[in-house]
Amino acid sequence: MRLYTNARLGLARMSVTERRLKATVMDAEQIRRSLSRIAHEIVERNHGAGEVVLVGVYSRGDHLARRLAGQLEELEGHPIAVGAIDTSEHRDDRHLREPAHRFKSDVPDVDGKVVVLVDDVIHRGRTARAAMDALLDFGRPRAIQLAVLVDRGHRELPIRPDYVGKNVPTSDSERIEVLVAEEDGLDQAVIVAG
Repeated sequence: MRLYTNARLGLARMSVTERRLKATVMDAEQIRRSLSRIAHEIVERNHGAGEVVLVGVYSRGDHLARRLAGQLEELEGHPIAVGAIDTSEHRDDRHLREPAHRFKSDVPDVDGKVVVLVDDVIHRGRTARAAMDALLDFGRPRAIQLAVLVDRGHRELPIRPDYVGKNVPTSDSERIEVLVAEEDGLDQAVIVAG
């Protein structure tokens, strides 16, 4: 396993993959600034956040959604409903991969609301599609928007995020791994060789 460090904070955690680190594309400060910008964009696009519900995609998007909710609460001065959703039952590639660890979805009332799905990385668009399908099991939102920390391109479905922290062109042989303090002890987005 590779060791990714954050020298400024003195933290080190093992990667969840055994891939070779190629580059750090976002550090903790860049992630914080990107989430702040996305929060402002959500408020601007929706003329406030009164009807906005944030739903993070397990397993990193849920943490990012809670952080965005905190930012929106600071901007708007009222609580923002936030939840998390498991997409594993709605993926179109279940037959191609090992069964994923399932999380219990915790989705607030979405009927008639503007739901912003939050994920760490968008690649082919299949997780975003699965998240939209899963979300509809919980009600009928007025609109669904998509916020991602990193867009790495290579889309296979006609899905485009409404809010992007950073566009990072990659090759198909590379992966983007987002580390979050809540699970990994530090905030960082890195490119690892596939």
